Amino acid sequence: MNDQQNVQDVDVLIEHGCVITLDAARRVIDDGAVAVKGERIVEVGETHALAQRYRAARRIDARRKAVLPGLIDAHAHAGHAMLRTLGGANGEAWTAACEAIYTRASDEAFWELESHLAALERLKAGVTTGVSLLGGGDSIMRVDDPVYARRHCDAVVRTGTRSIVAVGPSRPPEPRAYTRHGASGSETRNVDFAQMHDVCKAIIDDCHGDAGGRIEIALALPVYAPEHDPAAAAYERDYRREAARYAGLAGERGLRLTQDGHRAGTLDFAHRELGLLNKKSFMSHAIDLRPADIEACVATGASIVHNPSAIMSIIGRCPVPELIDAGVTVAIGSDGAAPDRGYDMFRHMWQCMHYHRRHFRDPDVLPHGKVLEMVTIDAARALSIDDELGSLEAGKLADIILVDLFKPHMMPMHMPVYRVTCFANAGDVCMTMVGGKILMEDYRVRSVTESDVLERVHEAAELALERAGLRHLMAAPPTLWGRSHY
Repeated sequence: MNDQQNVQDVDVLIEHGCVITLDAARRVIDDGAVAVKGERIVEVGETHALAQRYRAARRIDARRKAVLPGLIDAHAHAGHAMLRTLGGANGEAWTAACEAIYTRASDEAFWELESHLAALERLKAGVTTGVSLLGGGDSIMRVDDPVYARRHCDAVVRTGTRSIVAVGPSRPPEPRAYTRHGASGSETRNVDFAQMHDVCKAIIDDCHGDAGGRIEIALALPVYAPEHDPAAAAYERDYRREAARYAGLAGERGLRLTQDGHRAGTLDFAHRELGLLNKKSFMSHAIDLRPADIEACVATGASIVHNPSAIMSIIGRCPVPELIDAGVTVAIGSDGAAPDRGYDMFRHMWQCMHYHRRHFRDPDVLPHGKVLEMVTIDAARALSIDDELGSLEAGKLADIILVDLFKPHMMPMHMPVYRVTCFANAGDVCMTMVGGKILMEDYRVRSVTESDVLERVHEAAELALERAGLRHLMAAPPTLWGRSHY
């Protein structure tokens, strides 16, 4: 009788899996279990022990599967999933297409459906939390009206995942022309920095903390880099003013701040001259850093997001091992989902390891466990959410994924951490849970109708290309075949 009285009721018991906890002890439990009640984890341990302590409304057999915390993508761009491969290898054409579509050719449906597409891809890849800058290409943000962020967030909420949506001004000069498309026609108007700031504040008021905290807003600023972009020097006053304005807003609202595209010298400047680095700032790319840049991160507690599959990582190298050795938190981002990469964080882990090993000509660089940390607990720490996410521990939110290990490319069944980081891919994720709610099971998405989303996405992309007059960018370049260079 006493034993029965000690049994606790839970909603879900995931049992008999290989549980890779990413907790402080980095436990890997061969026959492990995770008990979930409501939106939180109750206990993580061995199956035989938890099976005696908990009576579950739903039991999930995770035999031959790895049980992991949901993956975290610390840097990507809303809008980009609609622009995959556009322009072929012509990076300048692709960047120009981003500006044209994001400011002149996209409507509310575009931003909603792109968000649906990105959230769906992330969900199926086991990415339960993702950062999305509301635009990009070259710091072109959709901040002429709060409706676009609202529609983006609505789609994430319906899909069921978590998103940190970063908003902020487009790069100088001002004003910037934006076109709004509606049932009664199209209207183009010029939007200055003061108006963009008002829109960002409205987005924070409307969206931050939405869906029980699954939606959060961060602030984003273009990087001031006159050494690398001489034309920016003419707008130094604008960069300084907006940096002060958004740093003040971040402090006032307690928000994170991010920047996309740091490189040699710019982190040091952002710290010394602009005051943008602190424990809640996470800075992306960070290639070819100088000692003063690394010192600025160490002194302030700012984190770095490395995007190993991005074009900037071809132009220069983010010194990830050096940053880690200096005590800086480094996360991995997809920089997705375009022009040539998606939200498969397994791919980006693999790319990260080989990228830096080749640089040092040393296969011991970046152990497999470290890169797994960089898409889980380290990414959570970089985003200041490690008290809630990033590991499987009692009290944390139940963001959990199952990775199928019983496949030819994952056999034989030993050394599970290595198999997850070396051989797994997005298609091996068979279950995704966010906040205790199962969004995908047995590879089938339950939160939205996948085929409906995909059909509507294609229609919206076609319309945007038509409006922008960019169909020619879908043609294969004449140098696609038979040559060593484009």
